[in-house]
Amino acid sequence: MAINLQKGQRINLTKENGTTLTQACVGINWGAIEKKGFFGGVTREAVDLDGSCILYDSNKNSTEVIYFGNLKSKNGSVRHSGDDLTGDVNGNDGLDNEVITVDFSNLDSNVEYVAMVLNSYRGQDFGTIPFASIRIFEGSPTNVKEVFAKYDIANDASFKGHVSMVMGVFYKRNNEWKFNAIGDPTADKKLQETIETVKQKYL
Repeated sequence: MAINLQKGQRINLTKENGTTLTQACVGINWGAIEKKGFFGGVTREAVDLDGSCILYDSNKNSTEVIYFGNLKSKNGSVRHSGDDLTGDVNGNDGLDNEVITVDFSNLDSNVEYVAMVLNSYRGQDFGTIPFASIRIFEGSPTNVKEVFAKYDIANDASFKGHVSMVMGVFYKRNNEWKFNAIGDPTADKKLQETIETVKQKYL
């Protein structure tokens, strides 16, 4: 049931066979910036994007942040694959540069929202990155069973001039997890600012 999510679209985590997805991966794939050299050649500038996951309780207070400096939550329910500092320097290989895995069945009971955000560590403008996409899938970082949903963030003029974005938020309703595809750039420069923006605008 792979679909291309539009901004603001909400989906439940029900698979084609009627069962509910209990574990999901959010994969981010992006490319290095191409620059023309003095003699007509092309060089590629490494791009360091950082995918992060923030857990919030019912009062919209952040309880944990999983990012390149903290690769797993305290109980192991959220895991980060590790920091990619360059992006795809040699063109799009179709693989995720960073993957965040969420086991919804093992999240602390007080967690009501699981937000996924993206920040440009070196302040490189999203509008200059040749390709960048996000996909939600069942499986593991090394074993993609089924792509649940995906959307493209590179071919959107609204990202030009921005270095931070909210990818989407998983949220719990009646003990069922759903996903809100947000895909909005923010004015934030740092992760801590984005954490606050999510709380104020997207929960």
